Parts: sequence; structure tokens; C-alpha cells
Amino acid sequence: MTATHWATAYIGLGANLGNAVSTLIQAREALTGLSSVRAVASSPFYRTAPVDSSGPDYVNAVIQLQTLLSPHDLLAALQKIELDFGRERPWRNAPRTLDLDLLLYDNVTLNDPSLTLPHPRMHERAFVLQPLKNLAPDLMLAQGSIDTLLAKCVDQGIEPLP
Repeated sequence: MTATHWATAYIGLGANLGNAVSTLIQAREALTGLSSVRAVASSPFYRTAPVDSSGPDYVNAVIQLQTLLSPHDLLAALQKIELDFGRERPWRNAPRTLDLDLLLYDNVTLNDPSLTLPHPRMHERAFVLQPLKNLAPDLMLAQGSIDTLLAKCVDQGIEPLP
């Protein structure tokens, strides 16, 4: 099902297996190659230590899209791209070749078995907040401003990649 207008969506990208930078570049291309999707902007890449996870450091970014896809259809497209990149889910928060998270979709609030919007943990994750700040510095989440929320995540290591 498609939306009746171009909705703004923010997608978190992450990987910590294989060549993560290359994977994220290719994943951005796959996202912007979807029908009914157009890219608006992409954050820089950041190296981050795993949070509630294990394995090597992650490479993370956020991309802002406009889409005619419904939130559930966009989620299905994200999950297909993950599978195309070899994503496996052996256990919760396992290391991954690619992780694509639907963070925000317009001002939609949703909580059903397959999708929660806004993403329920994004306000606790520097690896989401810092790239999101690059794209939408004045964005207010229900929990507060991005700067206020980032200040609560100072213990999470994050560094920009060159």
C-alpha cells in the first residue's frame, strides 16, 4: 500500500561484519533505488562501539528519505535489503552484516507487533542521535531535543570516519 503524499522517513544504517563502510554505501544505493523512494540527505559515517551487542565496532549513519510507501511497506523493503546483504538473526542484537532501522516516519506514532514508531530506543543511542543531528539538528523527539539526549549518551563511544 502506498501513502497519498511523500512522507519523510529517517532510516538508521549499521554494520559490524565484513566491509561495513562498503556495505553501508551499497545499502544507501539500494534504498534510493527503491521505487516510490527518493533520497533527501545522508549523514556522515561514524564508528561506534557495540551497545547491548558484541563483536567488532559498528559503522553507522542515518539517511533521510521521502517515500510514497506506507510505514509497513517501507519496513518490508528494508528487511528485504537486509536479507539481500546476508543479514541473519541468530539472536537479539547479534553482530550483523547490515541493520536498517525505520526510526521516524513523518509524525506517525505506531505500536503493533511488527513495527513501533518512533523507534523505541533511538533516544538512548548516540549512534542514532549524532547522525540524526547532522540531518535534522532541531528535531524534537518525545524524550527531548537531540542535544539533550546526546548529552545523556556521553559514555557511548562515537567517532566520525574520515
